[in-house]
Amino acid sequence: PHLTVFDNVRAAVLAHSGQAWSLLRRADRLPAVTARTLAVLDELGLADRRDWPAGVLSHGDRRLVDLAMALASDPRLLLLDEPTAGMSPQETRRLAELIPRLAAGRTVILVEHDMDVVMSVATSILVLARGAKLAEGTPDEIQRDPRVQEAYLGGVI
Repeated sequence: PHLTVFDNVRAAVLAHSGQAWSLLRRADRLPAVTARTLAVLDELGLADRRDWPAGVLSHGDRRLVDLAMALASDPRLLLLDEPTAGMSPQETRRLAELIPRLAAGRTVILVEHDMDVVMSVATSILVLARGAKLAEGTPDEIQRDPRVQEAYLGGVI
């Protein structure tokens, strides 16, 4: 929490780059690491807070720093477990708008209980009930599925 947003993300970029920390080499003198760090911060809308200590950020922005650190490795698969938990409605909306952009060129698996978020970002949904597969389909198919309605809403509405 005492490191800046930039330094937190740069540490993740540096770790992924294969360049070990060295007392003889300064991280700020690695232009490729700096460029990747700035690109990730820009992608997540954190560039304007790059010099802020991570500990002073809102809960939603701290979650974005976590996400930025995950994206530093340029993953092909991104697993998001309850990414909007504890976020304000505004922060939730901002993340829901960001997730489809993050999915470009990678697979995103989202575990989320906020159905508004799920329905707005998912292209395919797998519904579990009591640990077993209940239904699978598009958001529209899932919303119309009577088994899902019964399990999660107590019946058809």
